[in-house]
Amino acid sequence: MDLKKYVTVVPDYPKPGIQFKDITTLMDNGDAYRYATDQIVDYARKQNVDIIVGPEARGFIIGCPVAYSLGVGFAPVRKEGKLPREVVRVEYGLEYGKDVLTMHKDAIKPGQRVLITDDLLATGGTIEATIQLVEELGGVVAGIAFLIELSYLDGRSKLDKYDILTLMTF
Repeated sequence: MDLKKYVTVVPDYPKPGIQFKDITTLMDNGDAYRYATDQIVDYARKQNVDIIVGPEARGFIIGCPVAYSLGVGFAPVRKEGKLPREVVRVEYGLEYGKDVLTMHKDAIKPGQRVLITDDLLATGGTIEATIQLVEELGGVVAGIAFLIELSYLDGRSKLDKYDILTLMTF
């Protein structure tokens, strides 16, 4: 299935010059969403994962149906102040400033094989921070799966130690 047909490119959003890749038109097509999810599930099975981790919010949209299909858990990565119990945290750089991601301290057990999911690989900063959280808790990043990779932003170079699946490249 050509998943690119289900992604709407929105010019000049959120600012002039950006060609935003809108996955909501993929998600609202049941066949396309199922196909994309099944591709990631097949990859996760090959990686022998124990748990799925995804950063908010689109990592949830990708990761939760994968976790459900595999019969494994899902651990959310959230912005600071959003998780109610003890967390580990990592500060990471953005284009203009810094942000913080957190994860419950007991979300990952040492040695668990983790699949990290998100909708888009751009610069790689969010996933790099997510990897730090997983590894701090003793998890093993077995793979990382994205719907879309923006190859011109070279986020993959930050993740070159890890196995990566992308379903579409722009």
